[in-house]
Amino acid sequence: MADFLSICEQAARAGGQELLSWIGRFGVREKGPADLVTQADAAAQEVVRGVLLGAFPDHAFVGEESDGELDLASEHCWVVDPLDGTTNYVHQVPHYAVSIALVERGRPTVGVVFDPVHGDCFSAARGQGARLNGVAIRTSSVRDVSQALVAASFAAKVTTPSREIDHFVAAVLNCQAVRRTGSAALNLCYVACGRFDAFWALSTKAWDVAAGVLIVEEAGGVVSDLEGRALDLQRAPHPVVAATTELHGQFRRLLVAAPRH
Repeated sequence: MADFLSICEQAARAGGQELLSWIGRFGVREKGPADLVTQADAAAQEVVRGVLLGAFPDHAFVGEESDGELDLASEHCWVVDPLDGTTNYVHQVPHYAVSIALVERGRPTVGVVFDPVHGDCFSAARGQGARLNGVAIRTSSVRDVSQALVAASFAAKVTTPSREIDHFVAAVLNCQAVRRTGSAALNLCYVACGRFDAFWALSTKAWDVAAGVLIVEEAGGVVSDLEGRALDLQRAPHPVVAATTELHGQFRRLLVAAPRH
């Protein structure tokens, strides 16, 4: 496990350096409405792939910028988002990350999320706790939604009517405050280290959340889908994440009961 984590961090840092090297010289296109991708995404993914498969050539690899599906039967599958927060990156908002998880038969066992701008490296190995730059982290102790600073990840293009809007309105009216940062991976890590108290999303994919979910759980947080079931990475992940069991229950019920607009 230590070898897996060490190589995972090495790959994330290499991918982050590649992203920084492309600033000011990348092109941009749309994968879908308002869903941006750059040359830097693909370049960073290739760097990450090279480090991971150079060390573990028999492992499977699934990245956002390549074809392929997560194989839950695979003993070792690396799940990679080489640039989580592409829109921020394009607009030079310094809030994006490389996210890498090792998934073993559908279960994340190692995860690293690296923010190359601030040098923040969040990491976890199952059963061994979570860390930020090598220092152990824990979630906050917030138990009530009225005291919670929460974060949301929305689809690239939100339409109306939409449950994402319904949930956002419910959170704005009932939580202390709401943030939409543009990076699901960093939202999860911010819950893990106590900067945020809860997070939810309805449009994330496995590569967006696989590493961050493990980091939250290893930091003492609670993760489920909207129905309260354990998160299934193969079924379009819709995570509801909270710092404490009490907050998770309140927050999930708030979202489920949100009036339609």
